Amino acid sequence: MEFSVLAHVDVILGFAILILTIFYKFEVPPVLGFLVTGMLIGPHGLGILDSGQNMELNAELGIIFLLFTIGVDLSLKELWKMKKAVMVGGTLQILFTTAIVLIVCTGLGFSPATSTFIGFLISLSSTAIVLKVLQDRSEVYTPHGKTSLAILIFQDLAIVPLILITPVLAGGSVSFEGALPNIFFKGSLIILAFILSAKFIVPWIFYHVGKTGSKQLFFVSVVFICLSAAIFTSSIGLSLALGAFLAGIVISGSQYSHQAMGNILPLKDMFMSFFSCP
Repeated sequence: MEFSVLAHVDVILGFAILILTIFYKFEVPPVLGFLVTGMLIGPHGLGILDSGQNMELNAELGIIFLLFTIGVDLSLKELWKMKKAVMVGGTLQILFTTAIVLIVCTGLGFSPATSTFIGFLISLSSTAIVLKVLQDRSEVYTPHGKTSLAILIFQDLAIVPLILITPVLAGGSVSFEGALPNIFFKGSLIILAFILSAKFIVPWIFYHVGKTGSKQLFFVSVVFICLSAAIFTSSIGLSLALGAFLAGIVISGSQYSHQAMGNILPLKDMFMSFFSCP
C-alpha cells in the first residue's frame, strides 16, 4: 500500500496512541510501546507501512535528539568522573559478553570465527532503547544509570576497531599498520573538534544569536549545532548518536543549556515515535 510521507506519520502516531495507552495501563515503559508499534505496522508485521528513507530519517532524528538531551543534562565534570567506567566498564562488558557468547555458540557447533562475530553483535546495545528506558524511569543520573551511559559511550567508540577485526574473522586480512593510526587520528579529531566547539564555536554562535533576542533563531541554531555534530562523527565512521551526545555536552557548559533543552524536547518526543518503524 502506497502512502505519502504525511500519511506515514499519521498512521504511526495513530497506532502509537492506541498501543501506548494500553501499555500505560500496565505500567510498561513507553519505549517498548514504540517498538511494538513499529513491529506491528512495519513491513515484517502487518505490512501497513513499508520501510523507506523518510521513515529511516525520522528514526535517526529521534535518536539524535534523545542523545542530545542526555548530553545537555550531563555536565563536562560529570562526564570526566565517568572516565574509569567508560574505559574499564566498557572494555570488560564487551570482552565478557563476547567470551560468553563464544563459549555458548562454539558448544552449539558454530565455528570460533562465527561465534566471535555473534559475540560482537550481542555485546553492542541499542543506545536509544537503553537510554530511553532509563530516562522514562528518571534513572539516567543514578549510579547504575551513569554506569550504563558510560558503557554505551564506549560501545559507540568500539564500533571502529570491531569493524576492523571483522574481516580477519572472515578469513581476510587487514592492515593494522594503517588502521591503528587511523583510529588515533579519528580520536584526536573528535577531541580537537570538541575542545574548539566548547571554547570558541558554540559560545560565539550563542553570543551573536542571543543578541538578536529571537527565539526562532535560537531554536534553529540549537538544531544546527546538534545535527552538525552528528553528521561530523558519522562522516568519520562513528555513530550519529555519539556526535549529538557530545554536542549536548558542549552546550551543557553554557548559560543557554536550559533554553536549548526546552527547544529540543518536543522534537525528540515526536521523532522518537519513528525509531522502531524502519
